[in-house]
Amino acid sequence: MINAISIDLEDWHHPELVRRHVRGDPRPQAREATERILLLLDRYRVKATFFLLGDVAARDPELVRRLHGEGHEIASHGMSHRPLWELSPSGFDEELKTFGRLLRGILGEDVPLRGFRAPTFSLDDRTKYALACLAENRYLYDSSVFPFRNYAYGVMDAPCGIYRPDFNDLRGTDERSPIVEFPLTVYQRGRLRMPVSGGFYLRVLPYPLIRRLLRDVNRTRPFVIYFHPWETFPGTPRLKSIGAKDSFITYHGIDGCLAKVEKLLRDFPFEPMWDVIRRQVR
Repeated sequence: MINAISIDLEDWHHPELVRRHVRGDPRPQAREATERILLLLDRYRVKATFFLLGDVAARDPELVRRLHGEGHEIASHGMSHRPLWELSPSGFDEELKTFGRLLRGILGEDVPLRGFRAPTFSLDDRTKYALACLAENRYLYDSSVFPFRNYAYGVMDAPCGIYRPDFNDLRGTDERSPIVEFPLTVYQRGRLRMPVSGGFYLRVLPYPLIRRLLRDVNRTRPFVIYFHPWETFPGTPRLKSIGAKDSFITYHGIDGCLAKVEKLLRDFPFEPMWDVIRRQVR
């Protein structure tokens, strides 16, 4: 069973819990943080999917060219990192079109753009309009549905495995759907669901537990791991103004996160998301 590894390539000041506290024009560090990840992927000869934020691409097109040149899949994380619930359908459509023009300007007309991941996993019942918009813009897959509900996002009872979503009900399937959904990974046992897909959960959970749960997931389906470069970079600024709870969610475990990523690369086979999807969906 080969799994998908994905990196949401945004900068330290883009996350939802941080961005409203940032003043002025923050110093970017996406290139520095991503460099360590690329070296690690190269060491294990793994190609990944980078869900690239347009704001990062516009600031550092050379980084985009390097990702593509090293054989990684480029997918979209939107332009501005505004969650879908802050955008109208027309606003989201414009972000997709702007991102497409930007990427073609950097990499050329022939580079395929197949996948999308919404900032803050903001695809839910309020924003399901986004699926039709993705299809209209010729995207082939999405990886935004989090089939577990926490205080900020999620679609409880959505399928845990790769599926073709019903555009009117993210919990339903429609084999005629032009979009394939690769939801974020949760471990399921009966009615119990536990996120093990990465991000905060990768930083906070002990690695032996993560490995055991992911091995159990692999008995029936591939999983996807996601993380952000700023989550693996010790130099990520820690803003005190975001408060104790949000600080814990955002910064806890950063110093040990890259080591956990390396353990995952050692213990599981990975490839870009589109390759996993093609193997699973006909």
